[in-house]
Amino acid sequence: MSSELLDALEVLEKQKGISRDVLIEAIEAALVTAYKRNFNQAQNVRIDLNLDTGTMLVYSRKDVVEEVEDERLQISLEDAHALNPVYELGDIVEEEVTPRNFGRIAAQTAKQVVTQRVREAERGMIFEEYVDRADDIVNGIVERMDARNLYVGLGKVEAVLPQTEQMPNESYQPHDRIKVYITKVERTTRGPQVFVSRTHPGLLRRLFENEVPEIYDGIVEIKSIAREAGDRSKISVYAHDDEVDPVGSCVGSRGGRVQTIVNELGGEKIDIVEWSEDPVVFVANALSPSKVLDVQVRDDDKSTTVVVPDYQLSLAIGKRGQNARLAAKLTGWKIDIKSETDARELGIYPPANDTSAASEAGEESDDFDFYDEEE
Repeated sequence: MSSELLDALEVLEKQKGISRDVLIEAIEAALVTAYKRNFNQAQNVRIDLNLDTGTMLVYSRKDVVEEVEDERLQISLEDAHALNPVYELGDIVEEEVTPRNFGRIAAQTAKQVVTQRVREAERGMIFEEYVDRADDIVNGIVERMDARNLYVGLGKVEAVLPQTEQMPNESYQPHDRIKVYITKVERTTRGPQVFVSRTHPGLLRRLFENEVPEIYDGIVEIKSIAREAGDRSKISVYAHDDEVDPVGSCVGSRGGRVQTIVNELGGEKIDIVEWSEDPVVFVANALSPSKVLDVQVRDDDKSTTVVVPDYQLSLAIGKRGQNARLAAKLTGWKIDIKSETDARELGIYPPANDTSAASEAGEESDDFDFYDEEE
């Protein structure tokens, strides 16, 4: 082994973080295999690398036995005593068997091992870097696509954006710059595999955290998200400071903050509502932009009956039931919506106590209408 290789090992230890001892062990193991393969040897051997002189020696290893059955692996006690009288049964006799032309093979083998270990170390470092970034958003560049996946370059690694995680209202072309959400990172034989998404609710959460300082600082908290990617989303927010308007903070001056996120998501509508621990108020808020007259709660099956004005029924339900579906997902409550006329005919409205908080919540919910009321 040349001193140049030893110098290279020291450089790798500093630059790549690969222990020189680990590399030496790997090279020794590879040299044993190379010796047996190139010189048609089956005996046990040991490689001795001298780090000070840069030399390499091959030693055969034979067990001392009374009766030799395989001369490549065993040596008789008598022959062992001829080498050194101190040998006893069960000892191991080592004898140098370094081939003359083994240096070239050793150098080539060592180079292959070092290259492989460097590649493995780089893959390991990339994996550690991105596994810590799971559930975060990153900027990427569309590199290529096939029938099932889109491949996004993140710098050191190429991430996979499956078709199921792509926005239905978006089309992608090579060299497009997009923001993606890292859903998971896996270690494979070909290196780290990063999976990303454009439809995950976490993408919406991270975009708001980046755009709204109050959320980033923890003053305003995103309590829940319901998303139908590319079409509409609802988020519920809560302010830990009574003097802070959580909805206004997310909307921003003249809607600037939320509009930036809408543009990033290709025009996806976003309803921002105030979270409340009272399900009556929360459900009423969640059905924004519809006005709510009453919310009747049944705790046994976590369901609600919501009464809305007749002219607001279609708005409360939404296209293909989208508004009601998102509200139910946002709140975690089942929602059954009835018009005021139907509720009166069923005798469930007005309730016995007509001054419930639901009416107040219904009036307040109109304040949270940020997008147009087309449904």
